[in-house]
Amino acid sequence: MLSYMRNKKLDILEINISKIKNDILNLGNLRPGSVSKQIAGGPAKKPREYWQISYTHKMRSRTEYIRDEFVAQIKAETNEYKKFKKLVEKLIKFSIQLSKENIEFLKKHEKQSKI
Repeated sequence: MLSYMRNKKLDILEINISKIKNDILNLGNLRPGSVSKQIAGGPAKKPREYWQISYTHKMRSRTEYIRDEFVAQIKAETNEYKKFKKLVEKLIKFSIQLSKENIEFLKKHEKQSKI
């Protein structure tokens, strides 16, 4: 690339991409899904509360019960996964913009060099 003729937009996009990659590296344990409290029992039974996580992995929907002492840990992992998904979306958005800007930059400088 023509590094001596850089475009400020390209530099900003590359800085943003670098920050996002760094944020991804600093994430904790990831787990997809939603944690929710459920109530079991019918009219004849005493209601019983329990926690569960529901998620889809490899195109299979799954539900698992969670013991009370692990709810905080699982919630933290699902929150980290949500952060990861948002960061990946931003990374893709900026990467597409960077690609387009690079192409425009090269086209512009290719035309100028022919003149």
